[in-house]
Amino acid sequence: MSGAEAFVTILGLGVITVLTRSFFFLSRNELPLPGWLKQGLRYAPLAALAAVVVPEVVMTQGALIHTWQDARLFAVAAGSAWFWWRRGILGTIVSGSVVLLALRLGLGW
Repeated sequence: MSGAEAFVTILGLGVITVLTRSFFFLSRNELPLPGWLKQGLRYAPLAALAAVVVPEVVMTQGALIHTWQDARLFAVAAGSAWFWWRRGILGTIVSGSVVLLALRLGLGW
């Protein structure tokens, strides 16, 4: 790809990004959304988070993990237990990270 093609590609992607992200701000009136769509959009952040996190936890190199001796599984269990017990995001992150680090450094998982 030449420099000019790269520039045009980057410029085009930038324009598309600005247009799609500012679509709701360009209208002077609020766009009416049906109730079922508003209800469904409440779950969009959770669905997006699950779509990113779950494959990272259960897959390695594009294949499902084949052993229970994976630090990620125990880190997820520790983080989930903390969240169930205390309902705190920071504690969930810290507890999962501590278990992950301890198993990776301590046992070499």
